[in-house]
Amino acid sequence: MTFQPRELFPDRSARDLFGAEIRRHREKADMSLRRLSEVLNYSKSHLARIEAAESLPYDDLPAKLDACFGSDGMFARVYALAKNEPFPGKYRRVMEIESRAAIIEEYGSVIPGLLQTPEYAQRLIRGVHVHAPNAEIDAMVTARIDRQARLSRAKPPRCWFILDESALRRPVGGCEVMRRQLESLIEGGTQTHISVQVLPFTSGEHPEILGGSLVLYTMPDQSMVAYAESSESGKLFEDRETVARRRENYDLLRAMALSPRDSEAVIRAVMKDWTHANHHPGPEPCHLAQE
Repeated sequence: MTFQPRELFPDRSARDLFGAEIRRHREKADMSLRRLSEVLNYSKSHLARIEAAESLPYDDLPAKLDACFGSDGMFARVYALAKNEPFPGKYRRVMEIESRAAIIEEYGSVIPGLLQTPEYAQRLIRGVHVHAPNAEIDAMVTARIDRQARLSRAKPPRCWFILDESALRRPVGGCEVMRRQLESLIEGGTQTHISVQVLPFTSGEHPEILGGSLVLYTMPDQSMVAYAESSESGKLFEDRETVARRRENYDLLRAMALSPRDSEAVIRAVMKDWTHANHHPGPEPCHLAQE
């Protein structure tokens, strides 16, 4: 089977343009990614992600590219714009919607990004991007945590989070990271504009059991969009029929979930389990028994 390079979208953003220019220049020079990585002393896998606009380069790469291709500072100029775009183009529309939403309702099997601690976010992102350089992971963590600032502003969005019980019990980062994450989750749930519910294992099957996460954004004009994300992709839905179906799914999840008060009690109980597991690891550290 003939290899087909990923389609690039240079018109989408400066970040995409930067990656597309790398491909254009190296193909013009008849260079493979491997050869370019050798010339620049740069990771081939990281170059591939930069070319596809999935990650940003280190600050030293634009100068290396300009020197390699004799592009008279073009890469440096595009990078000056691209580095102001912390999210890949495929997520930028979602982040723009999130920044304006009056109501945010989310369901997921991990702690939502808007409620993650930096330590939890770092370990979760590292688990997904196994081979990414540390600097790239740090940039993604910073971008994620920076989103939380809106929850502390004078007029924050009304937020409703439904967490699958697995989000509380999966040991992301180990016992202490989980204990601090659940402690932070309880603190967040005490704010008047944030509600947290737990969907227990005993609820059984549900409408989103095969999905990853579901987010509903209600805009100031009362229009609504839905965003569904799996481990491999994310998709934004704006047509009324699909949004209405996702709205119904979310309402069913809310009906199946524990009340906010009972959810807090469950979170506190699991946090106590993580504390006990941390102090008494036993033969299998950080393993919690399923209720």
